[in-house]
Amino acid sequence: MINATLTGTILIVEDTPSEMELISYYLQESGYNVIHAITAQEALVKAIDLKPNIIITDVVMPGMSGFELCRKLKKDPATQQIPIVLCSSKAQEIDRLWGMKQGANAYITKPFTREQLVQVVRSVQI
Repeated sequence: MINATLTGTILIVEDTPSEMELISYYLQESGYNVIHAITAQEALVKAIDLKPNIIITDVVMPGMSGFELCRKLKKDPATQQIPIVLCSSKAQEIDRLWGMKQGANAYITKPFTREQLVQVVRSVQI
């Protein structure tokens, strides 16, 4: 079911091409406009330049982790209001708690269904 009206722009930060493609597909099918970043550094620039409505970021990435990215985005006045969803295969409760402590608005574990992803995204929309 494709929504005719876009419901916002989401920046996806994911270094695994297959995961990026799956998340993009789920969100586009649900009516969202999607932009991509492969690294956390690229995401920082795009978040400031493009002002997405939501950021979904992987946790385990080379260079800078999703946890670090989340902290930096929440400290910057230009991006601190953007809701952040951490998306990770790290399913321990301590990982979820740590993610929330870094400023994340939600935490979803892989693998997830389209419905789970869209529900989390809708739950953090401003």
